[in-house]
Amino acid sequence: MRGIGKRFGAVRALTDVDFWVDEGEVVALIGDNGAGKSTLVKVLAGVHAPDAGTIEFDGDLVGIDSPADAQELGIATVFQDLALCDNLDVVANLWLGRELVAGRALDEVGMEQRTWALLRELAAKIPSVRIPVASLSGGQRQTVAIARSPIGDPRVVILDEPTAALGVAQTAEVLNLIERLRERGHGVILISHNMADVMAVADRAVVLRLGRNNGVYDVADITSETLIAAITGAVDQSGLRPGARPAATPAEADDEAAPPADAPIIPMPPAGSRRRPPRGRNRP
Repeated sequence: MRGIGKRFGAVRALTDVDFWVDEGEVVALIGDNGAGKSTLVKVLAGVHAPDAGTIEFDGDLVGIDSPADAQELGIATVFQDLALCDNLDVVANLWLGRELVAGRALDEVGMEQRTWALLRELAAKIPSVRIPVASLSGGQRQTVAIARSPIGDPRVVILDEPTAALGVAQTAEVLNLIERLRERGHGVILISHNMADVMAVADRAVVLRLGRNNGVYDVADITSETLIAAITGAVDQSGLRPGARPAATPAEADDEAAPPADAPIIPMPPAGSRRRPPRGRNRP
């Protein structure tokens, strides 16, 4: 996403925002309330049409005018409200709208077998796939919502506050699911206010402040204090393109070996590029 802008009447929600995600990478999109996080991902999910900017997928310019366009490209979204049907069981929720059929009837056996296979692959902890979702805990409900996203083999999975209002054990289960999605090769966009979750699973962190970029960081090389400073505005890099460094102070100019500690360190890939941007975190 390059130079994305979005207005709602007189309110400028996004201004010249750059954002990207790679295969097998977890990117945390963070910022204070009203920073534009939800608006940006809704543009990517086809809920809102951007007023400015372009979107590239595999190096090609694409138009995402509706959620159906996003789904066809391979972009799946798990919103904060989960959008689950409490009266239906786990199998019915996972395959809702994409049911398997055998002749003129639903293939209940096939859907149940594939549901168990998917849950095992994601190491998800669900006691039974035939109990109503209403009887599951908060973490288990979040697990069902996340497990539904890989159906259809998406390339990008967007998770909006997946650990909000969860306990410690339930949060650990959800973070484990995010790790499994990365291992499957999905690009994961994680919207979160929890710095511990971001530091635990994210490869990169993109900070938005007042609808503008305010830093792109490699999580392996920073602390949560760096992110908090960018979120609150203690570090202001909103006038820089991702990957640029702020002008050196006179003291820094005398010491070329001391780059600004809080400068974003991962450059935006060039237009039309399909190469992976450099990543500092090495995973087995």
